[in-house]
Amino acid sequence: MKVTVGELTEMKRNGDKICMLTAYDTPTARLLDEAGVDVLLVGDSLGNVVLGYKDTLPVTMDQMIHHAAAVVRGVERALVIFDMPFMSYQASVEEAVRNAGRAIKETGCNMVKLEGGGRFADVVRAMVDSGIPVCAHLGLTPQSVNIIGYKAQGKQYEKAKEIEDDALALQAAGASMVVLECVPWMLAKHLTSILEMPTIGIGAGPDCDGQVLVLHDMVGLSGRKPPKFVKTFVNANALISKGVKQYVKEVKTSAYPTTEHSFTIQESIVKRLKAAAKNRKKK
Repeated sequence: MKVTVGELTEMKRNGDKICMLTAYDTPTARLLDEAGVDVLLVGDSLGNVVLGYKDTLPVTMDQMIHHAAAVVRGVERALVIFDMPFMSYQASVEEAVRNAGRAIKETGCNMVKLEGGGRFADVVRAMVDSGIPVCAHLGLTPQSVNIIGYKAQGKQYEKAKEIEDDALALQAAGASMVVLECVPWMLAKHLTSILEMPTIGIGAGPDCDGQVLVLHDMVGLSGRKPPKFVKTFVNANALISKGVKQYVKEVKTSAYPTTEHSFTIQESIVKRLKAAAKNRKKK
């Protein structure tokens, strides 16, 4: 049965942990969905994880729509979130709602996610009023890398209070869920206890209502040293590399393919083709 926004809220109430991972294509989405992942995030991490950008800032709406639609086609159960890319919602409320509408209508995603604090409460409210569920994102917000850099947020009282105020403001505006990235675990625990909406941690400790990781980080495919909070659950890079090296070796030595991996036709047909070729040479 399809996971819904209401079901995620119910999972929080019941103390059932929510499992979220990123996905960017159909076969990966199908694999994660069948493995029991509750929520798939089509993250703007697409930029540096899949498209080779140094950060998430160059990612466009069209690129996000292309990949999100592919993810939705691979899913039966999981709820799918569309990550609103940089400058798709910051310029005005009207443009934000229009782009969020595109995200839902053109991909089939179930929710959009946007970074930033209480200053985006009007944006969240307008999206929700338009029938678009919203996931907030606080703490380390990669789209603000040029301002805050890549470092943990909320270690001082003033910043921790700001994150708390932002979370409450976004919840009041109608946000259904919030991602807490790289905030101290005790702050994340506090926020989880006071918020009605589920909290999803990434580098925010064990007490959030759920967890999210970038898939390529947790399976060793990112090509980078993973952040402190990432556990590598399997080294897929080594497995794939081993298989590709074996493929290269067997092709180079003619060990692959064999007739076992080939199709056959009747020998009489080949004899006719050879005879015809021989006659052409005579002419």
